[in-house]
Amino acid sequence: MSQQPEGTHRRTVLSAVAVAAAGAGLAGHTAQTAHAAPAPGGGDGGGTPPTAQPPGRELRALLREIDQDRIEATVRKLASFGTRHTLSSQDDPERGIGAARDWIHAQMTRYAAASGGRMTVEKQSYVQEPASRIPVATRITNVVATLRGSVAPERVYVVSGHYDSRASDVMDATSDAPGADDDASGVAVAMELARVMATRRTAATVVFAAVAGEEQGLYGAGHMAELFASADTDVRGMFTNDIVGSSTADDGTRDPRTLRLFAEGVPTSETPEEADIRRSVGGENDSPSRQLARFVRDVASNTATGMNVRVIYRRDRYLRGGDHIPFLEQGFPAARFTEPAEDYAHQHQDVRVEDGKQYGDLPEFCDFGYITRVARVNGAALWTLAQAPGTPRGAKIVTTALTNSTELVWDRGTEPDLAGYEVVWRETTAPEWEHVIAVGDVTRHTVDLSKDNVFFGVRAVNHAGNRSPVAFPAPQR
Repeated sequence: MSQQPEGTHRRTVLSAVAVAAAGAGLAGHTAQTAHAAPAPGGGDGGGTPPTAQPPGRELRALLREIDQDRIEATVRKLASFGTRHTLSSQDDPERGIGAARDWIHAQMTRYAAASGGRMTVEKQSYVQEPASRIPVATRITNVVATLRGSVAPERVYVVSGHYDSRASDVMDATSDAPGADDDASGVAVAMELARVMATRRTAATVVFAAVAGEEQGLYGAGHMAELFASADTDVRGMFTNDIVGSSTADDGTRDPRTLRLFAEGVPTSETPEEADIRRSVGGENDSPSRQLARFVRDVASNTATGMNVRVIYRRDRYLRGGDHIPFLEQGFPAARFTEPAEDYAHQHQDVRVEDGKQYGDLPEFCDFGYITRVARVNGAALWTLAQAPGTPRGAKIVTTALTNSTELVWDRGTEPDLAGYEVVWRETTAPEWEHVIAVGDVTRHTVDLSKDNVFFGVRAVNHAGNRSPVAFPAPQR
């Protein structure tokens, strides 16, 4: 643990001068004073928050490699299997979920061959006994590609899409159900990111998954989350991409530059003790998943991705749920990407023609440029998460005495390229962090602001200038 530099134990008078950035990783990121005007922008865009991270040269190069033609080819190939219903054939080489599974595995294996041994691919299978929407014992298989980190391999980030599909009748395993938007689009995002990132060296581990059983009850994702939890895997973030294929709503309006990100507030897995702490200090809007969502906006709402990430403060849409939910239930931070508005005339509809109009979840109704931009949003988030230090552990607000200043403490990370830390804060009614100061390579800092009036957080910075998601501090009594 580093020692506090001489003089920094005193309260920092923020209104006098901005705090100088400490270390190479903090240079060039000017601190904001306590009296600085809040940056414009909110949960659905409209400005650049002071915590934003502009993409570096390596990330820009990665985003340029994301190939729209490959994404379109993936969506069309998956749709060509006729149906990918979880209860469809597992041994037909041309039609059904088994054919799709084997094709995805073969493609992922090809991508892994370019990784120099860093990426491995597996068919993660189990037999689901009869349950809701599963009338007979059924093998459910996830295709999982794991890119092992070179610095902090124990820290894991997951991106997924579900490759199963459905017709109008969720139990119909024989009718055509091409599932282009729902959810070949999300699988194409995960697969394209696996291809692009396989040739690169990440600090943390990234998992690219195509999961099954989603339409029947989130079974594949549930199995994967349980395996991570039983192995005590340090999953710091999970994104599911589900219905990310179109920018056109059912009324014909288009919003090709917006991507919704659903993020839960009060954690699903919150214990009674954690609930008591939260009720005493606030923080309903500061769950790890909400911090993950803010991080995505910080790194991905920019010209490099061509997208605005609209954060929705909700676990998921009404009456529906996605593959991030099993991860939330295991206590992992997780969120769902989905298109700005859904076209229900084509989603979960049988393939047919009525009055000269074609219906069904077909590739013809996808916007492949939009899916490509969605992949860039995911790529920006995953790459930065995997290269940045981990979210600080042990963040606390010292509450042992009555004072109008705020003392924050946290544990120092173990990353070899760790440069230091930043303290952020915002008004309790603000959706985004409004101020940031660099405090150096320390584990304690005092701010001349009352902890009663604002929310505080801490994030780590490495020498390359990559910032972690924010840690929301609990009281230390």
